[in-house]
Formats: sequence, structure tokens, C-alpha cells
Amino acid sequence: MIVLEGVTKVYRMGSVEVHALRGVDLHVAAGEFVAIMGSSGSGKTTLMNLIGCLDQPSSGRYLLDGIDVAELNDNQLAAIRNLKIGFVFQSFNLIPRSSALHNVEMPLIYAGSGDGRRERSLEALDAVGLGDRAGHQPTELSGGQQQRVAIARALVTDPAVLLADEPTGNLDSESSLEIMKLFTELHQQGRTIVLITHESDIARFASRVVRVKDGLVQSDMPQVAYAQ
Repeated sequence: MIVLEGVTKVYRMGSVEVHALRGVDLHVAAGEFVAIMGSSGSGKTTLMNLIGCLDQPSSGRYLLDGIDVAELNDNQLAAIRNLKIGFVFQSFNLIPRSSALHNVEMPLIYAGSGDGRRERSLEALDAVGLGDRAGHQPTELSGGQQQRVAIARALVTDPAVLLADEPTGNLDSESSLEIMKLFTELHQQGRTIVLITHESDIARFASRVVRVKDGLVQSDMPQVAYAQ
């Protein structure tokens, strides 16, 4: 599903080169739930941007669902981001004055998909337990509910990978637990999930933890996922 081979990323700031990634090898199979951990400056955010096709490596190879990302043009990359990857961010990124349903519909609108758009979006909201909140605006929802809407939006295109960047960072402990239980359920349904976090108590829900330090994979270990 995700194959990175010898991936490097070098940022040039004037005459200075910053080596964010120094030769990363990472394979994520379909149906895995992987947490990528690292402190600030470790390279985990750069790695997330590459996996999400928001950036491209300086060298090495990245295959997503069998597609060599380096061979894609900007329009093709945009299509990949919209259809192959479901993004869940810390800040939710919902449209404030739009309903939950309309927020979930947005990826389908961008893709020009009209057939069954409303039905698919309602199904996605049902999948995260918010079918009865379809008409509510974000300001009428709790933080945990807003993140559920964001997850529904990520799921509506049936993406190959669900990529979550610190998805509980703006939530209290109870809401964080609810969101991680939801990710666990999605994983049990066969979803491929890559979670970026710096919190050990969040990473424990994954079945595998990859630790990044100084632009390199420091460790890559399976674990028994936490369940409650």
C-alpha cells in the first residue's frame, strides 16, 4: 500500500541545506494501523507530508497503492490527495457556516461527483455516529463531534489510506478516547490508517509504532493495540 525506499528530503534555505529525511525505508501494508512518532524536528511531519503527497522526496522512491508518485503531475497529485488519501487534521478544518453534511460532501464536490453524493455523505456520517447531526453547523457541535465530521469527510471518497495528523491534539481526554476508539473500529473494518502523534497514550491504539529521530527510522515495532 505504502512503500518508501531510500527517501530523503533536503530543504535549501539560502546556502544552507537542511536534511529533514536521511534515507527512510517504510512499508505499510493494506489494513495496517501504524503510528509514526517523533519529537519536534524528528522528521515525522516531513514524512507525513510525503505520504500525503503534499510534498515530494529529494531522492528515493514512493509508491502509493502501486502508483509511483514521482511520475505524477500537479493535477494528478491533487486527484490522488482527494481520492486516495483521507486527511484528518488536528484543527478539524471544517467550513464554519456549513452543515456537517455539506462539510462531508466537499471532497466529492471537488472531484465533480454528483451521483449519490448526498447518500454517500450521510452514510459516512452514520459510520461515525453522527447521522442525526447532519444539519448542524460546526459551532453547534462539540470538539469530539467536529472531529467525527472531519473523519466522515475523510472517509467519504473511500480512500486507500486514512492519514491522521495529531487528530486528538485539540480534544480533552474523554473526547480523545472516543476518537481513538473510532479509529480502532475503522481499522477493524479493514481500513489502512497512518497516525502521526507525539503522544504515547495515543500511539498505543495502533498495532505498529514507527519512531523517527533525526530524519531516520529509529525503530519499527509491532505491538498489541490497546482496547477498552
